[in-house]
Amino acid sequence: MTSTTISNATTSAIRAGVDGVDTLRFATAGSVDDGKSTLVGRLLHDSKSVLTDQLEAVAHASRNRGQDTPDLALLTDGLRAEREQGITIDVAYRYFATAKRRFILADTPGHVQYTRNMVTGASTAELTVVLVDARNGVVEQTRRHAAIAALLRVPHIVLAVNKMDLVGYEAKEFDRIVEDFAGHAAELDLPGFTPIPVSALAGDNVVDRSAHMDWYEGPALLEHLESVPVGADPMGAPARFPVQYVIRHGEARHYAGQLASGSLRVGDRVTVHPSGGTSAIEGIDVLGEEVREAYAPQSLTLRLTDHLDVSRGDMITSGAEAPALTRDVRAAVCHLADRPLRVGDRVLVRHTTRTVKAIVRDLTDGGHFGGSAPRAGEAGLYANDLGRITLRTAEPLALDDYADCRRTGAFILIDPADGATLTAGMVDLSEAAGTG
Repeated sequence: MTSTTISNATTSAIRAGVDGVDTLRFATAGSVDDGKSTLVGRLLHDSKSVLTDQLEAVAHASRNRGQDTPDLALLTDGLRAEREQGITIDVAYRYFATAKRRFILADTPGHVQYTRNMVTGASTAELTVVLVDARNGVVEQTRRHAAIAALLRVPHIVLAVNKMDLVGYEAKEFDRIVEDFAGHAAELDLPGFTPIPVSALAGDNVVDRSAHMDWYEGPALLEHLESVPVGADPMGAPARFPVQYVIRHGEARHYAGQLASGSLRVGDRVTVHPSGGTSAIEGIDVLGEEVREAYAPQSLTLRLTDHLDVSRGDMITSGAEAPALTRDVRAAVCHLADRPLRVGDRVLVRHTTRTVKAIVRDLTDGGHFGGSAPRAGEAGLYANDLGRITLRTAEPLALDDYADCRRTGAFILIDPADGATLTAGMVDLSEAAGTG
């Protein structure tokens, strides 16, 4: 098999999977008792994605709780504490497939104290299902979840208005909630959303169309999940290759890592950041085979025609669209740690494979992003707060706007004392303070 054949075969597998079926990563979010876990359970059950022994275990657990019918929420609330309290605490990942598409589902918690868990689950999602109880409408947590989806630039939003059976399947109740959410979505600059009326308990408009809502002409939830366009193609973006490891073979140096976006070809002119050195690609190896071309998100090794000083944490790029090389970083953030983040704190910034020292120069609460109000006399960000910060780094970082590339536009802040993760950040180059 030639290197070109290997490259083409690998490219096809990346684009659509080896069986021609693509994958949608999506997350669910909803306030407590909105029926989110029941919706996910119904989706898994009615799409025939649950094994017989799992159903038997759920039925047994439901009987022990005095319930006559299986509680489908137990299919996702896997932690013992979740089952005892009847709430979702941690992010539960589920994998299922239909004839049209594979799915990776992140079922996230609804409690405000678990906002950071929702951020984790939605950070890689291409679609978020925001669940609303038809009796309560849009509440504070609904607005918070919509704000997080906007913050993380999730391309597709579904507003699932649940428990329609408890409001008599009335169209006016559904329309009222959609209008309310639309106003908030406009404030957040959400790209748009798809409203779907459902009853997770009865199965209306989850997998099968509902016979109780003939006024609704849109798709059932699963239909929409199967047909929504999968997000931006990372191969169509500028090439970004963070160097993870340098392998020496005699005089030759091989630079190993995962291609974050774009594509690289033998002969391409490339630039190494932050040094600014330039060279050309002499060779590319994927899975131990030499290829002419590589595509995101392949893991590979590169050989350059020139001997440059390249080490872990450097970024190799090609094309005219260079990343912003800066020491002043502005970003939207979600604070994850129990200890607060304050102006003047010294932190480590981990961006792709690069880790540099930094100091927090400024921070503000999240405002319309849903951040909690500052504590009296204690300015800072606390666990689950959303906000904006300005960092000054000791060394320059090669950054992209998070809206353009999630992989190279995201970072985490680390406590230099114990290595604990403090904050997740999304770069906003439109507010960059300067370059250095």
